[in-house]
Amino acid sequence: MSLEINVKNASGEETGKTIELPASIFDVEPNIPLMHQVVTAQLAAARTGSAKTKTRGEVRGGGKKPYRQKGTGRARQGSIRAPQFAGGGVVHGPQPRSFAERTPKKMKAAALAGALTDRVRGDNVHVIDAFIEGESPKTKSAQAALAAITESSKVLVVLTRDEQTAALSLRNLPAVHLLDWGQVNTYDVLNNEDIVFSEAAIEAFIADRTEQEVAA
Repeated sequence: MSLEINVKNASGEETGKTIELPASIFDVEPNIPLMHQVVTAQLAAARTGSAKTKTRGEVRGGGKKPYRQKGTGRARQGSIRAPQFAGGGVVHGPQPRSFAERTPKKMKAAALAGALTDRVRGDNVHVIDAFIEGESPKTKSAQAALAAITESSKVLVVLTRDEQTAALSLRNLPAVHLLDWGQVNTYDVLNNEDIVFSEAAIEAFIADRTEQEVAA
């Protein structure tokens, strides 16, 4: 069983062509806890984990004993770079680490299918045959084509790598987030109100997902 979605042109009119959307990708039961887990893991993996403080052994200086061991009336000290001194090392401070979490491919695929299903059921998925005619980038024309399809303030546009003219035309629009069809992920689907696929991009996306399902 599959759904169908109409392909529109740059004027927002239906071209008469339709794209079949496989139910296994666009018509599943969304698993909200799973989608939350996958999005959390994705955001965690994006963290650099580069925060670092120096321990007393890494701070420059402090090699000389500040004063003699006995007879001063003060507590004995071996270095002015000990943690209790200003400019000294830090105890239990952050060190470089990876925040990445292991997320199996099947979990990612299921979460993405759930997110796409949610957008399809809300009529937030659109397909356009082409944003631009010709080989010259035209931001104004691409913006008009996008406005004819959706009025959303946050739009995920999915293209193929061959559609460089469209990508150059859309990349400076503040409401648009561009992705190649192979980069479509749960976070970006949920983080944008509408998704606009180019006809070539959605065909490539569906073909790839179907192939992965058969291989699994």
